[in-house]
Amino acid sequence: MTYVIAEPCVDLLDKACIEECPVDCIYEGKRMLYIHPDECVDCGACEPVCPVEAIFYEDDTPDKWRDYQQANVDFFDDLGSPGGAAKVGKIDKDAAFVAALPPQEHDH
Repeated sequence: MTYVIAEPCVDLLDKACIEECPVDCIYEGKRMLYIHPDECVDCGACEPVCPVEAIFYEDDTPDKWRDYQQANVDFFDDLGSPGGAAKVGKIDKDAAFVAALPPQEHDH
């Protein structure tokens, strides 16, 4: 089990969660952030700081966003486990279905 970032993050990328993550397992893609399922230690620090409530414990992910569980896994297919997002920096890609989403509107 791990935490999952879902659709509210797309095109928002607030990054408050990155500041809170003690193991640096939240990576920045082109349009959203992704939690590395093998590097996440399930501490839950990221969840309450997300301003749009985009982070869920895997079992609590709403059904409409279940695809994001796989997106958070697929994003790391080519990347493997770098052992920390800071050293990798922004990654210029997204999970396929995320890349295909229309631009998301956010109330700022």
